[in-house]
Amino acid sequence: MLLDTHHDVVTPEGVALHLPVAGPVPRALAWAIDFAIRVAVLLALSMVLGLLGGAGAGVMMVVAFLLYWFYPVACEVLLDGRSPGKRALGLRVIAADGAPIGWRASFTRNLLRVVDMLPFGYAFGLVACLADPAARRLGDMVAGTLVVHLLPETSSDAAPVVVPHPPRVPLQPAEQAAIVDFAERAPALTVARRDELADLAAPLVQARGSRAAEALYAIAAWLLGRRL
Repeated sequence: MLLDTHHDVVTPEGVALHLPVAGPVPRALAWAIDFAIRVAVLLALSMVLGLLGGAGAGVMMVVAFLLYWFYPVACEVLLDGRSPGKRALGLRVIAADGAPIGWRASFTRNLLRVVDMLPFGYAFGLVACLADPAARRLGDMVAGTLVVHLLPETSSDAAPVVVPHPPRVPLQPAEQAAIVDFAERAPALTVARRDELADLAAPLVQARGSRAAEALYAIAAWLLGRRL
């Protein structure tokens, strides 16, 4: 797809991640949903605060300021990179190395929205998204962040849900692909055949049989970018 692509990064542990970055269209739709939520909250509060006269107007201005500047930051850091709008569109903000976004990065990318919005209607940000291979606006470039699509549900349904765990040693791309392929196909195999295949990775996971299979599931989950 022209407006959505993938971005490959290698973590400090030597693991290659294939991240499906989001283009400007789903990002704009997510922003519109979040904007509508903020407007709805302000309208609801205005009906209550309007009864308080000047004091209510002052409180309203403070609430509007907080909603404009801290709503996206709080959602990104406290809700695992997903505001309600991004959650509805299946998007998530992460650090460029695939880790969860932190306070400093979130503040930076959202503070620079004022630049991305220039000269009007996020024009500068749209040009930056279309020109950048990872579809980043200026705020993402400076903060070192990405907006990515969440993994399809079909992938998570194929393998058991386990706690993700990084591999003990750096893996080559072919080895990573083999482990992910095992995790996706193993549930369709008999237990004996699954454990037989898992034994091939005994030197890596330092276990055999069902324990080796469980360890491979955990590594596959980590390679796929899942974090608990």
